[in-house]
Amino acid sequence: MKALVAFAHALADETRLRIVHLILNEALCVCEIADILEMPQSSVSSHVQVIRKAGLLNSERRGKWVYYRMESRHRKLVQSLDTFFSVSNTLDSVLRADAASAVARLALREQDCCPAPLELATRKPAGALSKC
Repeated sequence: MKALVAFAHALADETRLRIVHLILNEALCVCEIADILEMPQSSVSSHVQVIRKAGLLNSERRGKWVYYRMESRHRKLVQSLDTFFSVSNTLDSVLRADAASAVARLALREQDCCPAPLELATRKPAGALSKC
């Protein structure tokens, strides 16, 4: 029962839902997520911890950076929930904008201070923004 409540709580906030969609298939560190969402790192970190405590994330430490990606066993469930609840056009447009910002952020990753994940990488990184 606690796991179900933690899962629901992790997805019950728009910011956490946006984060979940960003890391559904791509490993990102908090500074990358913060840049994409244009939020303070401390706020993003707090949201990520709620998602992590719900058991939804895989993580990889690279020096002082920690990369997070949705645990594979939860990906299809999150995608099914999107379909079931017919994600609204407003939220859908926000998620599309976040995805476009993520592509731009990742295109700069090689020039960034973040070392990029190794184990959680889904593709060869193209690059990311600074501010770590």
